[in-house]
Parts: sequence; structure tokens; C-alpha cells
Amino acid sequence: MDKFYLRAYSILIVTMSILTIPCLAQTVDNHKWKEGILVDEFIYDSAEFPSVHAATIAETPSGLITAFFGGKYEGHPEVNIYTSRHTATGWTPPVKVADGIVSDTLRKACYNPVLFQYPDGELLLFYKIGKNVQDWTGYLIRSYDDGQTWTKPEALPEGFLGPIKNKPILIGNKLICASSTENDGWQVHMEFTEDRGKTWRKTSPINSKPWNIIQPSILTLNNNVLQIVCRSQNEHIISAFSKDAGETWSDPIALYLPNNNSGTDAVTLKDGRQLMVYNHVAASESAYKDKARTPLNVALSDDGITWKASLILEDSPIKEYSYPSVIQGEDGMIHIVYTWRREKIRYVKVDPSLLKSETIVNGKW
Repeated sequence: MDKFYLRAYSILIVTMSILTIPCLAQTVDNHKWKEGILVDEFIYDSAEFPSVHAATIAETPSGLITAFFGGKYEGHPEVNIYTSRHTATGWTPPVKVADGIVSDTLRKACYNPVLFQYPDGELLLFYKIGKNVQDWTGYLIRSYDDGQTWTKPEALPEGFLGPIKNKPILIGNKLICASSTENDGWQVHMEFTEDRGKTWRKTSPINSKPWNIIQPSILTLNNNVLQIVCRSQNEHIISAFSKDAGETWSDPIALYLPNNNSGTDAVTLKDGRQLMVYNHVAASESAYKDKARTPLNVALSDDGITWKASLILEDSPIKEYSYPSVIQGEDGMIHIVYTWRREKIRYVKVDPSLLKSETIVNGKW
């Protein structure tokens, strides 16, 4: 273990000794934990589909765009990918942009769209189709008019899924897509394309037992170090570090933040801080015994290791508030979308200059 990883691990051990997680319940002052929120609204009021999940968000030259999958229920063959664009009059009604039609006699469900905006205007939308997670095939469509129209679907090469839930990052011409599989245990790997999806390569899995992790988000730390934060079956958010643009990774470590076996997302802010959106509850907590994904929280960090309480987006015991996606816009504002009870997609705009942060003591907010 080199000096960087040793320092990170040492900080983590000290932090966990102070901020252990024997109890992850929250003492909530709703007004206190809403400071910085400028907009809090649904993307749409009604839609042709009863169930929705797994939103993603990007900023195009003409404004925000979000995508999500919707249909009768997750896994149903008529689940499609929809988008909604933010215009001067608000969010446009959801529009279907992709489906799971394989042939005249075969149709599968769509899953987990991920948007990525290139600086020159090309917009990518990755998604998956399959009967279930183990049957997934990765697909990609492109837009050259900020998401108003899309190209025909392109299947990714066999063995590649693209970014599995969270946005890629671009270093030079290398698009780094954090991916994962759930076939032989839960394993995370990186997928790279240097030519905008024409050719692909990938790393080997970066984790092994006892770590069961999927759906990484990528953060950028000082000295060009990358960090991933992952959903896990290990009660905690799991992290690893790379010093060579994602080609190789340190052994994973557990952060002191809990994870309830639900998706998270994170972003590096322009001021150097790290911001994460996640459910501050562990899988063993009573709130999760009926698979409730609540509360939904925002935490801040200066180093990716020590995280502080900042916002509570949702705290109702009614499930579920999950699968967030977060970006920072060109104007510095933070944009978050997430699943609201599997019924709608909710959007929150946050001013990072107004965010407060407080130490999480004994796992409590």
C-alpha cells in the first residue's frame, strides 16, 4: 500500500472510530436540513406509464435534460426509456426515445439510462435491455440537437454495458464509464472509449470477496486521483482510488457512510468539494426491513473520506426515494433527480454556496 492509499486508509480508521454506525437513525429538523434548496418539483404531473425509476440528468447547451425508464413495473417487456427537457416554460412531457424491441416476436425491458454531454454538443444516452439484469445488453443512442431527436440504437460490443447507472467522466478524449455486473457476484470494472463509442476496452474487476459492490460514481480528487463510491451489500458505501485515470485501482475500503443496498450518485464540485446523494440508512435498519429506501440525503466532503451532513431531500417513512443522479451546471448550481415512490421523478436545484455541513456523530444527523 503506497503513501497515498495508506493516508486515506488511516484517515478512514480514525474517522470510523469517532463516527461509528451503531445506530443510523436521524433526528430531523426539516427546516434546518433544507438550506440551499432553490427548486423542488416533479418532472411531470401525469404520464402514460404508472411506474418509473432510475433517472439520469445532463446539461445541454440549451438546458437540462433527464431520462428514466417507465412502464407497468420494472422488468416488464413494455418498459421504455423516456426523456424530458427543461425549457423556458418548464419540463416537457415525457417522450419515448428507446424501447426493448429485439425482433418482431421478442421484446425485453429497458433499464438504467445514463446521459453524457460532450463539450462540443454531442449528447449520448446509454441504456440496457434484457429480461433481467443477468440478460442485459448495452445500447447507445446519440443526439445532435440537445435531445430533441435521436439516432438509431447502437448495440455495444458483447461483454460491454457502458456506464451502469452513473455518469461517465471525460479525461482528454478518454470517456471513463464506471460499470458493474451481477452475474458471478457483484463486481465493478471500468469501460473506456477514446472514439465516442466506436471501440471499447475495459479493466478486470477491481473487487473481490468480501466486497459486493455495483453502480460506482467517479470523483476527482487532488493530484489527478480518481475515487469511486459504490452501492454495496456490505452495509457501507465502498470506495477505491486510482492514480492512472482509472486503469488500475486500490483495494476497496468501506466508508463510514451506510448503504441500504440502493443506488447512490456523487459529483466533484467546482470548488473542490465532493457531494454525494444517498440513503442514510443501512440494510439492517428497521426502516429497510420492508425495503423502504428512505431517507434520501446529501453529504459533503473535502477529501472523499470524511463526509458531513448537508441536506435531507426526503424523510417520509413511505417508500421509496432512491436512485439519485446529480450534476453541477455551468452556472454552479447543483441539479438532482431521483425516483419518488416509483410513481414520479423529482427534481431539486441547489445553490452550493448556501449549503451547511455538520459532523455526523454516531451515525446520526
